Amino acid sequence: MEERPSVGETVDEILGGRLRIIQKKDGYRFSIDSLLLAHFASVHEDDNLIDLGTGSGIVAMILARRRRCRRIVGIDIQEELVAMAKRSVVLNGLEGRVEIRRGDIRRPESLCAPGAFDAAVFNPPYRRLRSGRMNPDPEKAVARHEIEGAVGYFLAAAGYALREGGRACAIYPSARMVEIVSQMRSRRIEPKRLRMVHSRPGARGVFVLAEGVKGGREELAVEPPLYIYGEAGGYSPEMAAVFRCLSVSPADGDGRSPAS
Repeated sequence: MEERPSVGETVDEILGGRLRIIQKKDGYRFSIDSLLLAHFASVHEDDNLIDLGTGSGIVAMILARRRRCRRIVGIDIQEELVAMAKRSVVLNGLEGRVEIRRGDIRRPESLCAPGAFDAAVFNPPYRRLRSGRMNPDPEKAVARHEIEGAVGYFLAAAGYALREGGRACAIYPSARMVEIVSQMRSRRIEPKRLRMVHSRPGARGVFVLAEGVKGGREELAVEPPLYIYGEAGGYSPEMAAVFRCLSVSPADGDGRSPAS
């Protein structure tokens, strides 16, 4: 398999150059929400992890490098993104630990055996199918709008794939927080940890980071808010710490912005 970038693609370095991600210059690219999810996810060494809607494979490969997961399977429905993510896996020498597959999260029985994974992560489309202007780029449209599956499908797939006590971690718009929490509970994934993400102090929340446990008991920890930008401009100390932890440039990625 050819792992080098093709015409119209870039190779972006993160984790201090220890990880390189092939992306399209003008198509779908990872953005700050993927980095927030990778930083927030409660994933342990030797976990078997499934990344639902893996896209470029960015979250799967960060967790493979940082958390030393035993096995990671990334699933995406877009054939071209799957092929590109596979090339990134080869580029980073992660073939033995990260597997990228084409699959439909609306058919979880086609993805894996039930209860096969310890943890699941996902960054689902944020916008309802007929809300807002549809992006003419099909990759961006599927990533942003619920064309190929809403959050309920992602949680159903996570519930199927996770063992009892397995953890599901996601990022979602704060305006739809009630929906993701209620959907988690309806799938027997008890919300255990929430963190609100705000663009800056005094502003409304833009994202919610959520973790649930399959079959868990009722008890929720609400973590301190994370501000992306400081009052004086520039990134906040909390966000700078995320970038330092991931060794990533704040300029990397140009997908969904915090205000989108």
